[in-house]
Amino acid sequence: MPSRLPVTLRATSDLSPFPQAHRPRQPLLASDDLVGAWNDYFRHAGEPPRHPGARDFMHADLRAALARLVSSDARVLEVGCGRGDLVASLPNAAKMGIDALPECVSEARLAHPDVRFEEADILEMSRPPSDVSTRWDAIICDRLAHSVLDIKTLFENLRHQLAEGGRLYLTAFNYLWENPTRLAELAGWKRPAPTANWLSDSDFRNLFDIAGLEVVKYEDRLMLPLHVPGLGPILNRYLVRVPPLHTLSLYRIYVLRAATRLPVPRKVSVSVVVPARNEAGNIQAAIDRTPVMGSGTEIIFIEGHSSDGTWPAIQKAIADYRGPLKLSAYQQTGKGKGDAVRLGFEKATGDLLMILDADLTVPPEDLPSFYDVVARGQADYVQGTRLVYPMEAGAMRFFNKIGNVAFSQLFTYLLQQPIKDTLCGTKVLWRRDYERIAANRSYFGDFDPFGDFDLIFGAARLNLKIAEIPVRYRDRVYGQTNISRWKHGALLLRMSLIAARKLKFV
Repeated sequence: MPSRLPVTLRATSDLSPFPQAHRPRQPLLASDDLVGAWNDYFRHAGEPPRHPGARDFMHADLRAALARLVSSDARVLEVGCGRGDLVASLPNAAKMGIDALPECVSEARLAHPDVRFEEADILEMSRPPSDVSTRWDAIICDRLAHSVLDIKTLFENLRHQLAEGGRLYLTAFNYLWENPTRLAELAGWKRPAPTANWLSDSDFRNLFDIAGLEVVKYEDRLMLPLHVPGLGPILNRYLVRVPPLHTLSLYRIYVLRAATRLPVPRKVSVSVVVPARNEAGNIQAAIDRTPVMGSGTEIIFIEGHSSDGTWPAIQKAIADYRGPLKLSAYQQTGKGKGDAVRLGFEKATGDLLMILDADLTVPPEDLPSFYDVVARGQADYVQGTRLVYPMEAGAMRFFNKIGNVAFSQLFTYLLQQPIKDTLCGTKVLWRRDYERIAANRSYFGDFDPFGDFDLIFGAARLNLKIAEIPVRYRDRVYGQTNISRWKHGALLLRMSLIAARKLKFV
């Protein structure tokens, strides 16, 4: 699985997704010797070092991490695949590897005849494929940035190969390991490598920004790249993810997406699901105040065993309505908001799914802001945060607010994306992403009666870009909260432990 320094692209008869750039390749001049040295290094990459334990341990760790991070239904491309062991290890049905060295491609084809391998130079792929169906849902680039002469062009060309919603999985050594690596080479524990690029996190993020990429999340991997019973798991699974010890990790996996910023939001259909239990006094206002968004908007009320006449209020409001919204309503057979949301999403017909709490403490008039962020491509999953603006008196009880703040800090750490308000009911995501979350729900289990963490955890596992929009949280004008602060606080703590076990310390 070593990284590769691309050389000139050699044409192949069946490489239509990877056309050569229509420009002459500039001579490398003084860098020619470095190119030759790296190519010679990779031609002999199959030769084991004197002590291959650390190399093999890291390779096994990387294979396990990517098998978890890359969606199993993704079409996968590995760039600089070498002998193809990494991409071949993934369970995905559609996968391919490319490498600039013909010797490596030949060996990969022999070793893994069930995987497609082609000879191609990523530095020559300066234009996106004209056929979008030939782009990739997941691209793996394992340590390639350490050896190429032009990292900016590497990142730009990788972005060109991503399908809409695709993810780039980029691995890189921690620059603090440069000197230990050199010492290992001097001691004969590692095969000497040519002069390499050693970049800090800030270096990488600057290049990502220039190339039109943004970090969704990252994982720091391995403090001890050897099998040491007892000590190894403690260091490599737990302490490596605890600040500031994470700075000692051997390597990092960046999960990246194209930084999309459309000038005008796409016109898509919208489904607004409104879970309603004992909210009879808010039904008409929810209809009156919800704007039409995109190419059309529907409101789906899900009534949940109310005792105040909520179901008759919904039926009357729908019967009396004569406006542009499409209205429908269903009654739960199960219990809890999470069950209501799942039923509503099952009945929804829109491309974009929204949740609006029937208490209207988050104003329906704010929903177009959520629509714009997702429809412009700025994020894949958007939720509200009530903890930025000052709240109306009585909108949130003191201990509820303290609990929200504490859990927001915890979940920002666990998910590696900023989550300030875990329990704000307003959430927006694409239908296609929700269907993938639902299909992978068994990974976490059915543990969330609210539905909030089911979606947040699912979005994090699918490497969706999460964003929060500040909302002004109002006091209720009707009814009482359905949240029990102490009982549900204990449940949230249990959810945090599940997230730690399933998302962070893996």
